[in-house]
Amino acid sequence: MSATTNPTTARADRVADALRERDLHALLVTDLPNVRWLTGFTGSNAAAVVATDGTRRFVTDFRYLTQAADQLDDFWAREISTDLLEGVVKQLPDEGDLRVGFDDANMSVRDHGKLTRLLRDGIELVAAGGAIEDLRVVKDPEELDKIRAAAKLADEALSDVLTRGLAGRTERDVALDLEFTMRRMGAEGVSFPPIVASGAHGALPHAEPRDVEIPEGTLVVVDWGAQLDGYASDCTRTFATGELDPRDREVYELVRHAQEEALEALRPGPTGREVDAIAREIIDAAGHAEHFGHGLGHGVGLEVHEGPRLSRQGETALAAGMVVTVEPGVYVPGEHGVRIEDLVVVTSDGCDILSSLPKSLTVVG
Repeated sequence: MSATTNPTTARADRVADALRERDLHALLVTDLPNVRWLTGFTGSNAAAVVATDGTRRFVTDFRYLTQAADQLDDFWAREISTDLLEGVVKQLPDEGDLRVGFDDANMSVRDHGKLTRLLRDGIELVAAGGAIEDLRVVKDPEELDKIRAAAKLADEALSDVLTRGLAGRTERDVALDLEFTMRRMGAEGVSFPPIVASGAHGALPHAEPRDVEIPEGTLVVVDWGAQLDGYASDCTRTFATGELDPRDREVYELVRHAQEEALEALRPGPTGREVDAIAREIIDAAGHAEHFGHGLGHGVGLEVHEGPRLSRQGETALAAGMVVTVEPGVYVPGEHGVRIEDLVVVTSDGCDILSSLPKSLTVVG
């Protein structure tokens, strides 16, 4: 595969630059989403080494010999090893003092101990969790195209499911229908098990679909996403199944207003905490502070939950190319839940909303 069709060359160079900033000589990449982002490899067992001296080595086992040759750019030297850690250690220079980074956020204590035993004298193992994740938060054009395609497929799938109605079907039936429809339309899988929650069950932000029929005249929260070509989508819509109690409609309009105001503020510069505060202040002022307990949003890419965070803890300044969700919600125990979520690309002068389904309250019988 040539460098003209695969962006991994530029990604490896970005990693090498990040290593120099951290005063590291090399990085051992063992977390599979990071390996995929860096190399393009989609298998289930692999690791890589990137070094500031130009070393670019990839290690997998015999099962993936042909797949690695097909998927990796030519500048990746490919190695086969029955033990990944032994394989990556062999790719390090055999002399001189080195500072080698490893992913402390994902490596097990057992593997860290093994790695320490395998390394020769003169190599210092340095915690470097986030070295690649910090780069992944800004998507390149190829990644954005894949996320757009996943969002489009997910929207088309739900639109198809809604033609079969909601009221009278069980939450579980709708969720399974949605998952099957996404797969039938070409998704590799779901970003996460779809959430379908009606009435008071919608007050659970991560409700699991039940074998309970969805009644008429209630709110139904549907949270779903497709995995396509390795990249995820994430969206939530809340529907009505008929005439609602005025309190249901009032909460719906409150959440929609909070979401619209947060979207207006989404652009390069503000931190995730600052955007979160915009929606939170609106919901708090309406008397629902205790009913909005999660963050406003999160990054989406190879994983459905990744950086940056739009929350009270979100210290990262937004930048063009980031992909985030904007999903305020109000969850009143024993009564109802409402969440409205869009998948959004931060652009140079604002944002581009990838979720296409309407946000005016839609009645689905």
